[in-house]
Amino acid sequence: MSWTARTRTRQFPNGLTAVVQPVPGLPAAAIVSRVGAGFFDEPDDVAGISHVLEHMFFKGTPARGVGEIARATKSLGGYLNAGTSYDYTVYYAVLPARAIAEAIAIQADALRHPLIDADELAREIVVILEEAKRKLDTPSAVAHETLHAELFDRHRIRRWRIGHEPVLRGLSRETLLAYHGTRYVPSRTVVAVAGGIDPDLTLDAIERYYGDWAAAEAQLDQSPEEPPRRGRRVRTLRGDVRQADLIFGWRGVPVQHPDEIALELGAAVLSAGRASALYRGLRETGVVSSIGAWSFTPTEVGVFGVSMDLAPERVSEAFTLAVREIRRLMEYGPDSESLERARVLLRSQWARRFESAEGRAMDLAAAQALGGLDILDRDYQRLLQTTAEQVCDALRRHLDPESVAAVAYLPEGRGQDLDLDLLRRAFDAPIGPARSAARLRPVEAPRPFSGRIDAGVTSDVHHLRLPGADLLVARHAGAPLVTLGVYRRRGAFDDPGQAGLAALAVRSAVRGAGDLDAAGLAEAFERLGGTLGPSINTEWYGYHTSVLPENLGPAASLLDQVLREPLLAPDAILVERSLLAEDAAQIADDMQRRPLQLASAAAFGDEGYGLPLLGRPETVRAIAPDDVVAWHRARSSRVTVIAVGDLDPAATLALLAGRFESLPPSPDADLPTVPGPNGDAWPRVRGENRDKAQTALAMLFPGPGRLDPDRYAAEVWAAHAGGLGGRLFEALRDRRSLAYTVAAYPWQRRRLGALITYIATSPVREEEARQAMLNELRSLASSPPAEAEVRRASAYLAGQAEVSRQQAGAVMGEILDAWLEGTGLEELEDPAAPYLRVTARQVGDIAARYLDPDRRAEGVVRGRS
Repeated sequence: MSWTARTRTRQFPNGLTAVVQPVPGLPAAAIVSRVGAGFFDEPDDVAGISHVLEHMFFKGTPARGVGEIARATKSLGGYLNAGTSYDYTVYYAVLPARAIAEAIAIQADALRHPLIDADELAREIVVILEEAKRKLDTPSAVAHETLHAELFDRHRIRRWRIGHEPVLRGLSRETLLAYHGTRYVPSRTVVAVAGGIDPDLTLDAIERYYGDWAAAEAQLDQSPEEPPRRGRRVRTLRGDVRQADLIFGWRGVPVQHPDEIALELGAAVLSAGRASALYRGLRETGVVSSIGAWSFTPTEVGVFGVSMDLAPERVSEAFTLAVREIRRLMEYGPDSESLERARVLLRSQWARRFESAEGRAMDLAAAQALGGLDILDRDYQRLLQTTAEQVCDALRRHLDPESVAAVAYLPEGRGQDLDLDLLRRAFDAPIGPARSAARLRPVEAPRPFSGRIDAGVTSDVHHLRLPGADLLVARHAGAPLVTLGVYRRRGAFDDPGQAGLAALAVRSAVRGAGDLDAAGLAEAFERLGGTLGPSINTEWYGYHTSVLPENLGPAASLLDQVLREPLLAPDAILVERSLLAEDAAQIADDMQRRPLQLASAAAFGDEGYGLPLLGRPETVRAIAPDDVVAWHRARSSRVTVIAVGDLDPAATLALLAGRFESLPPSPDADLPTVPGPNGDAWPRVRGENRDKAQTALAMLFPGPGRLDPDRYAAEVWAAHAGGLGGRLFEALRDRRSLAYTVAAYPWQRRRLGALITYIATSPVREEEARQAMLNELRSLASSPPAEAEVRRASAYLAGQAEVSRQQAGAVMGEILDAWLEGTGLEELEDPAAPYLRVTARQVGDIAARYLDPDRRAEGVVRGRS
């Protein structure tokens, strides 16, 4: 197949290249402007300037004031964002396809005519410094960039890419304008648009808004070249963390290197899916809680690496085992089964990228910038044709045991520092032959249902009711994939003393089912092009996968086995219990999830919705394997089966009915009624002190639940108050530079809900941030917003209701939400309409009713002052 079908390219006299790809039937469109300027292009005396310029993209032009770019995009029903990478900066907007011409006009103005007001720049530098602190509080990010510093001695990839405070504070308006004038030139810019568009009209719009951009010669500052070197290196970092991060790697290859695809396949053999070598050798056995290998290929240098999260006491063991798997692959190469499994997973990954307008436009822009659109189809063919011998040869060429570097980020006082002796022992240890992939019999597709299929159709969803299951099927064109899931309502909360039991039970079920052990089950799914994923929230649980369409039948058989015949071997449960306890502990290191966890506990207490979904380390460790088995035996509610993708609805219903007709008749389950946050002691605050660079603060107020008609007004309130261009964002971030991250959103469960705000700021500004947040909330509660503001927020949510339907997985999530938590499939008929009916008065009523500062629950993680 061709990933560039129907693509049109036009180069303008000024040097800019436009690429458009119409995708019939796709409701959304994306515009991506990719500029060839990133961290690699920055001299040391202005390191971080590309990222600063990216921030100033949102700060206005002569024609559009501060915040207007985001507000105008929201009014079109879209969102926009940007990102700075090592070798480029990208700006993008995603919105309903009918509004693409207006989005092109907005993005062209912002890209070509940034105002870069000196006062706004000074305020934004403070925000970027808060972003840098947030990054310092993220151990994986610190470890990752430290690895680059150990691998390279001269090239700019070794620098802390966000920049350091003295340089950032010294950047002036004139410096940014000069950088913009020499880097942001048409010849280094690609504009790509994909989605449900008219290609001729879109190309004309790009020419109208970009065509008169004056040509200019780029003045580039190349990074110092990196000389060859050998020699092992180690580095140990320590901080206020509960778990360890371990990362190691080698210098890799740049993009379009002859070995690029072979190294990508090697990384996939090692860590893509549950049947991969690293997953089976370290995650499945409980040595690490997560692990992944990757090949990173920017334009000048590359990195091949492995990273993992784990208990600090197991760093040496984990490193040795991971190195053993890599050496096995280098020495023996992948067997045919392992290579084909990795290849199928990468094919599915490729298809998922092209499901969305944003993914298509990003890949089109990247390919064009790197030399031409034919790169996409050529690389895909290389993926299909690369042999095991080529993978093995590439790994041997680039993964020199004498050139490895390793970094560990450990808690204070726990775990041993890395040393060169550990590296030597790991690479000198004997290895056995590579383990062959499981020899499995083919999974049979169910026989199609022989009875009459009497299905109803609501909102393009075909529904067949069986005695024990509801089958929901929807066709979704766009990519050669089908997303399939099986779900049940939970019907009960965890007991406080066993918080995390449901999560442990669901996660344990994917460790084997029917006649397949954990490795066999993972292998079976991955040969179909998908991976098995467990899902759970407070209302429901289930299992899902995305596979190539021809494999839908076998995938349904496997999911049914996971749901009804999990093995639940005691040893496997104990391993998963240990990993879940580590995951629960690791949340304490997350400066977004931890404050929200504390706020929920403050609001609801230590039961029901106040319990952490993954439990607490001490409650998880108290769960016995028999408790997990009993939990599964107690599940008897109706099953919901959902399939969305490139399928024929009638044939799919017959196929699924043939598998699930044997489910016994079952009633539907529901959670017990739980009161919302109430009581006399307000406000309720739970906090903790940490050695962190920031303080993170979450506030939770009572709000409407999922079944409450006012939930649409609550969502409009959140869209008006939070996010880029929102009321809180502008007041606390844009005007006061209190934080990089400011958010507001509704939390909605079936029968109750909440309104949540979040801010992360400098510890010395905690009280200022709290009072500023409360003052803005008081203002929102005291007077309704203007009708124009509400119309903009409503248009944004209405547009996102369309945009979200780009991907089969999102459509499945929408069906699942309407069926198990909402009022039924009728919600899907016109999802935009309820938002468009919301008035300013209703939004004001939501704020007045719920946003009482004296009736709030607060979770705070305080950093060092």
